[in-house]
Amino acid sequence: MSSSRRRVVIIPARMASTRLPGKPLADICGRTMIEWVYRRAASARGVDAVMVATPDVEIAEAVLGFGGRAVMTSDEHRSGTDRVAEAAAELEDEDIVVNVQGDEPMITPEAVESLIPPLESSDAPDITSLMRAVTPDEAADPNLVKVVVDLGCRALYFSRSMIPYLRNDVPGLRIWGHVGIYAYTVRALRAFSRLEPTPLETAESLEQLRAVENGWDIRMVETSFKPIGVDTEADLERVRRLFASNSL
Repeated sequence: MSSSRRRVVIIPARMASTRLPGKPLADICGRTMIEWVYRRAASARGVDAVMVATPDVEIAEAVLGFGGRAVMTSDEHRSGTDRVAEAAAELEDEDIVVNVQGDEPMITPEAVESLIPPLESSDAPDITSLMRAVTPDEAADPNLVKVVVDLGCRALYFSRSMIPYLRNDVPGLRIWGHVGIYAYTVRALRAFSRLEPTPLETAESLEQLRAVENGWDIRMVETSFKPIGVDTEADLERVRRLFASNSL
């Protein structure tokens, strides 16, 4: 492993959104959402750079306005991962990229930091991602993606359905909710972006299943971070209240 490899957070963001158009520029206690994501990710230890990948001039100008770095990307990408891959074009193959969504203003530096060490280990996986313990009631929500892992914390499957199915009571068995933040080497990111969509990915509408179906090693890292993604006006108001009360 090269000691000179860089660790870069790339935040894909765009103005188009079915439920909440323009949300990266929504005001949250005096700062745009994208600025909160940027600054909190930049606070992670060991991160060398942060950049926003966007097809929208408005977002790029906002990022430059608070002193951040923006990279203009195509407006024809089918996913945020493809946008991140384009923005990573200037990086070296062994550099590490952390993909943080632009609608996660409450992202913690610790969540970002925890994704990096496994990629620098002797048995480095292809991808790292996060999981948190959830209750059966939480797991019943199809909007919460679940993940099952093997004994080495390698992802076996992701689903919107309840997994595992709890036919029997197993003391100590935990149900894991997936937290959709990823890290990979630039080499792996580029390879992933070249893969075609797969059947299970299409059925569940979960991009990470493309890696599973192609036999990739996704190493899951436990976290206490509970994300509050902003998809609706109600989500935005909730996040504003939390920031205003410093309940972060």
